[in-house]
Amino acid sequence: MGLQTHLDAQITRLTNLQQLLEQEQSMLSAGTIDGAELERIAQAKTALQQEIEAAEQQRRTAQQKLGFATDSKGARKAADQAGCLDTWETLLQAAERVAKMNQLNGELIQHRLHHNQHMLNILRDASGGGQLYGSDGNQPTRPQRINSKA
Repeated sequence: MGLQTHLDAQITRLTNLQQLLEQEQSMLSAGTIDGAELERIAQAKTALQQEIEAAEQQRRTAQQKLGFATDSKGARKAADQAGCLDTWETLLQAAERVAKMNQLNGELIQHRLHHNQHMLNILRDASGGGQLYGSDGNQPTRPQRINSKA
């Protein structure tokens, strides 16, 4: 596989990952979350990230065999020599977009976790610090503290 073909495939993977991140972001921004769908997205993201990393490792190995350094300067020189520097730049831009979206989604998740923690604290305080109901649906015989830290 030539470098141009490899880079095109990586751009496609990054585009697919960006689409998954957009779906995740939309779900995280919504009032309610479909846990099963969010899990499906997370699994698809993980699989794509593994594909991207494996392909990047192949590119670095091939780059090194051709006598280029495995760093970004070596990648740029290899792309220039192969006549696909524009494609390399497009890949870098796609990777940057994905990284920013992933960071934003992480912040949205942290916001949701903070909100959920706050709501659990309110419920705990409202119940007098004890557990409202036991796992069998009955009120516990002795109050238990809700541990909301995960």
